[in-house]
Amino acid sequence: MPKFTEDRLKKYKKAGYRIVGSNKHTGVEICRWTKSVLRGGRNCYKAVYGIRSHRCVQMTPTLDFCPFSCKFCWRTFGPERFKTESKWDSPKEIVDAIIDAQIELLSGFGGNPKTKRELWNEAKKPVHVAISLDGEPTLYPDMVGLIKEIKSRGMTAFLVTNGTMPHRLKELIEKDAEPTNIYISVYATNKEDYKVVTNSFLPDEWERVNESLKLMKDFKHARTVFRMTMVKDLNMKDPEGYSKLINMAKPHFVELKGYSHLGESKFRLKKENMPSLDELKDFADAISKHTGYIIKSIDKVSRVIIMVRDQQTWEWSLKKIEEQNKIIYKKNISIDMKDIENY
Repeated sequence: MPKFTEDRLKKYKKAGYRIVGSNKHTGVEICRWTKSVLRGGRNCYKAVYGIRSHRCVQMTPTLDFCPFSCKFCWRTFGPERFKTESKWDSPKEIVDAIIDAQIELLSGFGGNPKTKRELWNEAKKPVHVAISLDGEPTLYPDMVGLIKEIKSRGMTAFLVTNGTMPHRLKELIEKDAEPTNIYISVYATNKEDYKVVTNSFLPDEWERVNESLKLMKDFKHARTVFRMTMVKDLNMKDPEGYSKLINMAKPHFVELKGYSHLGESKFRLKKENMPSLDELKDFADAISKHTGYIIKSIDKVSRVIIMVRDQQTWEWSLKKIEEQNKIIYKKNISIDMKDIENY
């Protein structure tokens, strides 16, 4: 039986997803910040990396394929969560399909009186791809080809991984296919807690994640980001342990994101598990004390704190945005540096 039956496809479509490609393993959904910008609202906190949300495609090539079933995840889990496909679409087919799906999903904004025509026209020419919507993207076997296909079209590629497929990260480095940003999500500071937090299907997830973290400093062009989803009374503890991992990985940036009581996670966790911004700030201060990383951005709405290794790294990132702009300008818009300065 195929993983995505007609009934399941209808359910995803009703939820705002589009499942695309001939083999139906790629998903696209309009991000809340894309909608916000098109309606005259604020941009995503990723503005610090040069993102303009109305031109960003939020997608995954591995919809509902993941070796983890994290307690804080808002998705629905089932017995086939770690089941993957034997047939995969090509990178070109995926990129063509996600752009078409994005344009289709945005079509309704054309008649919205709050949407500026200029922004809507820009949105139909996406320049960013966030490979982060659902599942573990590095389970897609040709991630090298996918990153190269995205970047060959003058688009940025932000890849979010749980670090359980370090051989895929090695391929990106060895085959000159580094994304614009590579995020490794880290959920605990030891093997025992990793099992509790992630409900992993793997016997050696902790060892795999550590191997991936050690690869971070081998990326020469991508921004490297150590990412944490903080859940009170679950994994928001042991800042010294997280600091040891950060000092080992030496990422350019560290992100702390407060857990949100949404979706299916409401059946697994309580609203009290959501940390306040002040609690996140205190945890970030503790990490700063042990690592020397500087708090550079605090987003109150998303409850995200972004830390950078040092001021020199921050300046390097700003120059990287300027380089992105030279490519993006050909698609009729550059990033307004005020968006970054305001953070």
